[in-house]
Amino acid sequence: MSVTTTPTLTAKDFSSDQEVRWCPGCGDYSILAQVQKIMPGLGIPKENIVIISGIGCSSRFPYYMNTYGMHSIHGRATAIASGLKASRPGLSVWIVTGDGDGLSIGGNHTIHLLRRNFDVNVMLFNNQIYGLTKGQYSPTSEENKITKSTPFGSIDHPFNPLALAMGADATFIARSMDRDPKHLQEALVRSHKHKGSSFLEIYQNCNIFNDGIFEVFTEKSSKPDNTLFLEQGKPLIFGAQQNKGIKLDGFKPVIVELGDGVSADDLWVHDERDFYKAQILVRMFDDPRVEGHLPRPFGVFYETDRPCYEDMMALQIEEVIRSKGKGDLDKLLRGKETWSIA
Repeated sequence: MSVTTTPTLTAKDFSSDQEVRWCPGCGDYSILAQVQKIMPGLGIPKENIVIISGIGCSSRFPYYMNTYGMHSIHGRATAIASGLKASRPGLSVWIVTGDGDGLSIGGNHTIHLLRRNFDVNVMLFNNQIYGLTKGQYSPTSEENKITKSTPFGSIDHPFNPLALAMGADATFIARSMDRDPKHLQEALVRSHKHKGSSFLEIYQNCNIFNDGIFEVFTEKSSKPDNTLFLEQGKPLIFGAQQNKGIKLDGFKPVIVELGDGVSADDLWVHDERDFYKAQILVRMFDDPRVEGHLPRPFGVFYETDRPCYEDMMALQIEEVIRSKGKGDLDKLLRGKETWSIA
C-alpha cells in the first residue's frame, strides 16, 4: 500500500520566478523575506494561500510569492478579499496594502472590512509617503511635511492607523517594523493565528522618497529609548538599560524611572484583551522629536473574539434553506420589482 506524504516546504518554495523589482534598499524586501520564512510553518498548502494587493509599491507583492494572488485595483484589495473569503472561506487570505492605498482611496473599504470581521490578514505597509507615484505626501505623513505635492509643507493632520482600526472595532491590532525581522515574523504568525480580521501595521522605509522616517525606532543608538515592545502579562519597560517604565496616572500614561522606590510591580502590565487600555496604547503616538515624548509601542495591542462575517453568512443561508427551501432565481427575476420606462 502506498503512503502519501506531504512535502516539507521551505521559504524558497514560496518564492516565485519573478525578478523582484523594488528599489535597492527598500524595506519591502525585508517584509517579503519574513513572509516567505513564516509561510512553511503555518502548515497550509500553497494552493490554499492567496495574496491580494491594491496599487502601490507594496502591491507588487503577489508577483513575488509562489502562491495564488491578485494585483487588484487602487484601494479595493480589501473589497476583493472580502468577496473571495465569503465564497471560499477555507482559503488563507492575505491583503497587502500601503498607507496611501489602504487609508486614502481605500480607507472606507478598510474600515468596513474590519467591522465585518472577515477572517483575513491585513498587512499595511506604512512609509508615510506615496512611493510609486514619486514622493507625494500620504494620509500618514506628518504635519508640515515638504513633498512634491506640498512644497510649503502639508497642513493635513495625519491618520493614526491603529487608532483608526480601534475605531472600526478590529478584533486584532498590531504593529511591527521592517528592520526587526524576528519581531516581524512573530507578528505575522500571531496575525495568522487570529480568527478574524487581523490588522498589522508595518513601518517600512522608503529610502528614495522618505529615507530614515522611522530611524529613531529602528537604529541601535535610538531604538531602546524610543520603542516599547508589548508582551502579554509583562510590565511596560523600555530604555537602553531597561530602567524606564510606563505607569498610569488616572488614564494618562507617564514615564517613570525604575529604582528609588519604583519597581516593575508599580508599572502598567500589558493585557491584550483590555479594550480600554488598548485605546490608550494606540494613542501613544507622540512626535519623537519633541522632548519628553512617550515611546512608540510595537507588538499586539489588542485581540478579542467576535464571529466572522463568512461564518455568520453561511449559517444564515443554511437557516433560510432549512426554513424556506432553496430560492428560485428565475422567479425572483420575474418578480414585481420591475418598472417600465415610457
